[in-house]
Amino acid sequence: MGTGAETNGGGSSGLTRRRGCTCTKDDFLPEESFKSWDNYVNALKQTPARLVDRVLTRSTVEEEVEVMVRSENEMKKTLSWWDLIWFGIGSVVGTGIFVLTGLEARDDAGPAVVLSYAVSGLSALLSVFCYTEFAVEIPVAGGSFAYLRVELGDFMAFIAAGNILLEYVIGSAAVARSWTSYFATLCNHDPEDFRVHVHSLAKGYNHLDPIAVGIILLVCIFAVKSTKGSSRLNYITSVVHMVIIFFIIIAGIIKANPKNYTPFAPFGPRGVFKASAVLYFAYTGFDLVSTMAEETKNPNRDIPIGLVGSMVITTALYCFLAVTLCLMLPYGQIDIDAPFSKAFQTVGMSWAQYVVAAGAVKGITSVLLVSAVGQARYLTHIARIHMMPPWFAKVDPNTGTPIIATIAMLAATAVIAFFTNLDILSNLLSISTLFIFMLVSIALLIRRYYISGETSVEHRNKLIVFLVLIIGSSTAITAYWAVSETGWIGYCIAVPMWILSTAGLGYFDPQARKPKVWGVPLVPWLPSASIAINIFLLGSFDKESFVRFGLWTVFLLVYYVFIGLHASYDTAKSSELKAVEERTFRKVEDGQVPSAATKPGFDCVEGRSTPNAPPTL
Repeated sequence: MGTGAETNGGGSSGLTRRRGCTCTKDDFLPEESFKSWDNYVNALKQTPARLVDRVLTRSTVEEEVEVMVRSENEMKKTLSWWDLIWFGIGSVVGTGIFVLTGLEARDDAGPAVVLSYAVSGLSALLSVFCYTEFAVEIPVAGGSFAYLRVELGDFMAFIAAGNILLEYVIGSAAVARSWTSYFATLCNHDPEDFRVHVHSLAKGYNHLDPIAVGIILLVCIFAVKSTKGSSRLNYITSVVHMVIIFFIIIAGIIKANPKNYTPFAPFGPRGVFKASAVLYFAYTGFDLVSTMAEETKNPNRDIPIGLVGSMVITTALYCFLAVTLCLMLPYGQIDIDAPFSKAFQTVGMSWAQYVVAAGAVKGITSVLLVSAVGQARYLTHIARIHMMPPWFAKVDPNTGTPIIATIAMLAATAVIAFFTNLDILSNLLSISTLFIFMLVSIALLIRRYYISGETSVEHRNKLIVFLVLIIGSSTAITAYWAVSETGWIGYCIAVPMWILSTAGLGYFDPQARKPKVWGVPLVPWLPSASIAINIFLLGSFDKESFVRFGLWTVFLLVYYVFIGLHASYDTAKSSELKAVEERTFRKVEDGQVPSAATKPGFDCVEGRSTPNAPPTL
């Protein structure tokens, strides 16, 4: 589809034209390593050297922008800061508040769930600030994948990319299953009435949800049509959603009973932080705004306003809603499937449960829509680098949207939503999210304090030492929290170490780069605090969640060693060769070197220089 598509990674630097929708082997594995079995075997033999190359290689901002041509067509710039704020709200306010609030208040935090939301919101806000600087200076659809590729290299970017894709597939699947729960409330049914129970399947995967698949299909249709159209639909649903949220807060406070707030924290501080880790799920999605940088009219201004504005509004709403719910009912009586609807029913406002359920359905629908738009942009940019098949990078010339990537992501989402229960999905999602946000915070410190080829060895080594100390002290605080319920000596060692490490980085190691337009304030304190909080929340998950996370990471490594490494390596080397050729050709045009027609080893073909056989001596 489209014209003028660059053929990447297979060693060719020419341009080809395609008409209509095509799908061939070269759309999936066009690189030289996959041209034949002999090539592939030779590539596997070079795996150690290629792995070292990819681990040590860092991209540049210019390279991330240049690879946009591999999508064949450009995305349309139609979004303003107003659109981004509503995209941010629409991507976040949904399943987390309407489902997980009840689960965590009843089982982990009690009324102190409001503190859990505040802690998660603070962590998310710190991550938001880190995202804003990257999104302004690297305005591409790749989001955190592109940022990590520039600062941490190809290999770490790939591990993050795999978790990014997992995060959004699982997140959308969880949201779709919650849509069924609130739709059932509207129909005066129990959610399980709309699910198919298959006892032969494993527990947690045996309640099949066909309605979730149906709503994903409808969202897919909207997402592929138009980004601006999706923005307008999201704006309408989000406004309605906000009206219903204010209704819940006002009506709930009218029915409030202060006695329900006693005891405030029945499970203690550990329960509060455990709930914070799971409730981070409620904040996932804000980074989708950064993936829309290519479609934003003025990313330098609009992205910081959209990201920070939507997160501040969302955190305030979450805290008010959590307080309202726990004032209406004793925490032990909260329903975990539809907490707000059932709460109104219990306090004698049965009619209100339908208003709440309608609002939840609208909010959850907007979350699904924004997620579908954002996750496709992630996959598009990952495919541009050839870590995923380049077929997914195509942008439709008529709609200006990545149709193939959108359909692929939502198809995977539908399969998982059909089988998997919400509690399994939310735990795994939060681990992936916290892991990625921690890496982005680390990448921001590297961006500020290190420039390849300019930063001295002495200052580079200082940065490495201080980063190790910051991460190590944060991990020590988390580990001591996990193993000691009443001790305090460990904190007296680890906390000052974190403070001194952060202060040392700021005082002894000068920043190598200042932001051009917008910068994160309070560097290195803010990104260092983000690292510490994300690591601390990661330590609150159960063993099973980490096992699932580990298994997925192992799968990513296997895929990378056998496919992704060789595809991205060939593509990178092909791009480097092309860049050298174009620089040489420009010098020829400027008369700086002998003409290509007389220079041995080069032929001038269609206005570009290409290597030929070495001259015969």
